[in-house]
Amino acid sequence: MDIDLKGKRALVCGSTQGIGKAAAIELASLGAHVTLVARDENKLKEVLDELPLTGDPQHHYICADFDDPESLKNALNAYLIKENDVHILINNTGGPAGGAAIDAELDEFTLAFNRHLICNQILAQAVVPSMKKLGYGRIINVISTSVKVPIQGLGVSNTIRGAVANWAKTLSLELGGFGITVNNILPGFTETARIRSIISNNARKNGVSEAEIEEGMKKQIPVGRFAEASETAAAIAFLASPAAAYINGVNLPVDGGRLGCL
Repeated sequence: MDIDLKGKRALVCGSTQGIGKAAAIELASLGAHVTLVARDENKLKEVLDELPLTGDPQHHYICADFDDPESLKNALNAYLIKENDVHILINNTGGPAGGAAIDAELDEFTLAFNRHLICNQILAQAVVPSMKKLGYGRIINVISTSVKVPIQGLGVSNTIRGAVANWAKTLSLELGGFGITVNNILPGFTETARIRSIISNNARKNGVSEAEIEEGMKKQIPVGRFAEASETAAAIAFLASPAAAYINGVNLPVDGGRLGCL
């Protein structure tokens, strides 16, 4: 099975922590030249030093804020002038704050739409020309199991994640003939800073301990535990590899079997 990524260039968004960081490390370990994308330059430099040098003597980073799509576009264009071949794009950024959809302010939807869908579109439009030229492209979007079953208390996230999933499916139809696949990873409960924040907020809201909230969440998962970010990263890396060339337009849950649907 060919999962060798030597000679491949990957842009990995939201790569200073959690699933994004784990994905960057995994892709680099398989030989990819990795460019980190996030807004905190100090953290970017720290993660850069942690990346394996399996296939490339030097990795890079782009400092950009997804709350400002125009700044992302400018930073990306400046990067692509120097490094114009991109084989792999991992779209990943922090999820919207929790709360009921009916209570959300209009600008919460606008901010989330810009951060997730508009920035994804900017990134895709920037890299697809080189993917077409190379005859190899992998666009992988890290979204949520909520595209299959909405999660209570995440109204804005449910709405926007669904839009991203349909955007991705549409792209998969448009780009498949060029050797470019577009797929979505749907993480379940994963041991990240975000899951800890959700547990803390739910405990405070319900007047119970964080341990009780965590135990209740784990009872929903057939394997009985949260995922490690590295386990989700492994699924991302497989979809990015030559071995996954015929997998296109799918939503792949990495959730320990929690979803009650196929």
